[in-house]
Amino acid sequence: MSAQASQFDPAAAPRALRPMREDDLELVHAIEIRAYEFPWTPGIFRDCLRADYPAWVLTENERIVGYFLMSLAAGEAHVLNVCVAPEAHGHGFGRKLLRALLHVARGRGAERVFLEVRPSNPGAIALYHSEGFNEIGRRPRYYPARGGREDALVMAIELLPSE
Repeated sequence: MSAQASQFDPAAAPRALRPMREDDLELVHAIEIRAYEFPWTPGIFRDCLRADYPAWVLTENERIVGYFLMSLAAGEAHVLNVCVAPEAHGHGFGRKLLRALLHVARGRGAERVFLEVRPSNPGAIALYHSEGFNEIGRRPRYYPARGGREDALVMAIELLPSE
């Protein structure tokens, strides 16, 4: 486990959200490979940054504990990745990241947000439902999985204009 992971303190402060930078990619990728059996490569993250996709990190005492990336086009946002370091689960960081993502999407003119999620990830599904996402479809064999492929649930939320 990295020094960053072993020093996580859920009671620590301050927490901050900021845009992801290219020099964050080593730490972001380290979280990605701890969190997912089939992680993104560093090149995928780099390509997203170079394409100017909104990408943000959540820090705790200046240590990255989570991140999100999305694409935006034609009034729609697509969640590409939302991840919290496994050692930081259970402290509301996923909800904080999702709410920040929705805020950024709304600020950039998105009227709806789409995402895919593994049916085998009930915690993420519950979070998305609790924040107003609804299941709108299924993509067969979308994700790599042990012994084959796993479907994806497609979820969406309509963003109401800010008051």
